[in-house]
Amino acid sequence: MSTMPISGVPISGVPISGPTPTATSGAWSRSWSHLRVTRRSPGYWHVTFDHPPINTITATTVAELAELVGLIERDPDLKVVVFTSADAEFFLAHYDVENDPGRTAALGVGPTGLPAWSDLLLRLSRAPVVSIAAIRGRARGAGSEFVLAADLRFASRENTVLGQFEVAIGVVPGGAPMARLARLVGRGRALEILLVADDVDGPRAEQYGYVNRAIDDDRLDAEVDAMASRLARFDHEAIARTKSYVDRVTLPAESELAGPVADFRELFGRPAQQAQWARLQALGLNSDSDVERSLGRRVVDSIPTDRPVVTDGSSHRVPGDGPA
Repeated sequence: MSTMPISGVPISGVPISGPTPTATSGAWSRSWSHLRVTRRSPGYWHVTFDHPPINTITATTVAELAELVGLIERDPDLKVVVFTSADAEFFLAHYDVENDPGRTAALGVGPTGLPAWSDLLLRLSRAPVVSIAAIRGRARGAGSEFVLAADLRFASRENTVLGQFEVAIGVVPGGAPMARLARLVGRGRALEILLVADDVDGPRAEQYGYVNRAIDDDRLDAEVDAMASRLARFDHEAIARTKSYVDRVTLPAESELAGPVADFRELFGRPAQQAQWARLQALGLNSDSDVERSLGRRVVDSIPTDRPVVTDGSSHRVPGDGPA
């Protein structure tokens, strides 16, 4: 199959026929910092997250994804977009405020009136094309929120880790996974994922309905590509209209998405949460470290050691529950 990057320069030397939307041609030629976007056919785009060392989501990632979603919404020939990662260990690690929350706040609101991150997730879900997350590696926090916003989620059976760790650091998940998870997995399992805040592997994610299916790692790319190639041959209007009817009865309303962002900002700004975030960074957060690879288990290491735990009526410190 001939492939073409968004800039329009053929990789294989064989041009792809079919119009490109002239209204967005300027954005197509831009240089992406955290993404690689390949046009495999007029109806099929392939997006690769590529932001070393661990594919964290930053203000730059959000700005680029918002622009990409705009392109997806406006392309009359597009039928399917597949999202993958250049890093087999990290699909999208989580959000990184880069020690400057002002950078995220400066993104403002998107066309829906929601803050930029919530806006692009909602618009991706509502887009008149099929979005597929082919998950290999870790996707926690905002990374999990992104895959939940995709229409279809397929996970490497052996190498997928999903989770929402926010409650373990004393905040509310800002991208409103509560609304999406409860619809996908049911109330009890949603509360387990959100409140226990531990890692969920590929088989468990499939069992719970967090993903459509877990696929053997050596077959994941081929199966997703075959599905996307099939969808790319179908009629755009038939896909868009059918999807819109499903969206009406399954997607959260905008009113469900605004509150968690405000709660996240309020709680994250508290001194205790700032101190806990700093402890996580000292342990190796935002780098390719053991704490990132095992965040579900290691997040409790950032909880202060003087926090009492009551078991049989007496209080005691939790051994190993934080840096010395």
